[in-house]
Amino acid sequence: MSRKKSQPVRALPSATIVVIRDADRAPEILLVKRKAGDAYGQSYTFPGGVVDADESNAHRLCDGRTADEANAILRVSHGGLDYYSAAIRELFEETSILLARDPSGNWPKYSTELQELRTKVDRAELAWSDFLQEQGLQIACDALHYFAHWETPLQLPKRWSTRFFVAVAPPGQEARHDGTEVTDSRWLPGAAALACGRDGSMKLPHPTIQTLQQLAGFDSVDTLLEWARSQAREGVVRIRPALRLQDGETRIMMPGDPDYPDNEL
Repeated sequence: MSRKKSQPVRALPSATIVVIRDADRAPEILLVKRKAGDAYGQSYTFPGGVVDADESNAHRLCDGRTADEANAILRVSHGGLDYYSAAIRELFEETSILLARDPSGNWPKYSTELQELRTKVDRAELAWSDFLQEQGLQIACDALHYFAHWETPLQLPKRWSTRFFVAVAPPGQEARHDGTEVTDSRWLPGAAALACGRDGSMKLPHPTIQTLQQLAGFDSVDTLLEWARSQAREGVVRIRPALRLQDGETRIMMPGDPDYPDNEL
């Protein structure tokens, strides 16, 4: 009797944010090290995480993007602002960088109080939307530029459907990794990060490598952002690698490869 092929696990909606800043030769990119035991544990990735169920509570505190605009950019029927909120919230929880502005358009500065509140938001002791409202802040959705959509291979037991954004680090803020989910953080040009991946000093997952390869060719923040804007204008296509066992090793195949399985497109 033939056995039915098991259905793939649902891919959880997620958001990742690539934070960049100007440097002498090429933009520097913020990478964070995941704690052991997490997805991509001990690897350097970009800040981000799963979209929370209550993300929609922050929609009224989103600035620079309407719900309709976010849906159109991400090409979804609803909930586009959830991804913007999740990206900014996760960045704050993991690195203390807060892409939110006060009514005068100012970015918040570092303070002990803000760091204490960050911990409460991270531990779900303080709702994200309540934190924003109490601080008189609005999420700077227009600071995020959507440029990629990665989905975990169908064969894996844990899966994510992740929207990638890029944003410039706000002035007056520094990355301070939380020490729990994230145990280290580094600012590196894309080419230098890739070199660290090749020599083994940094463990880099496949989507991170692919993204760094895309970004490493830009010599300024402005040219990188213009490229990201063009990606959104042209329409971001989902990338879902496939896994195949070949000669005892797992091989990653990308859409467009000659032997990428048609039934996984």
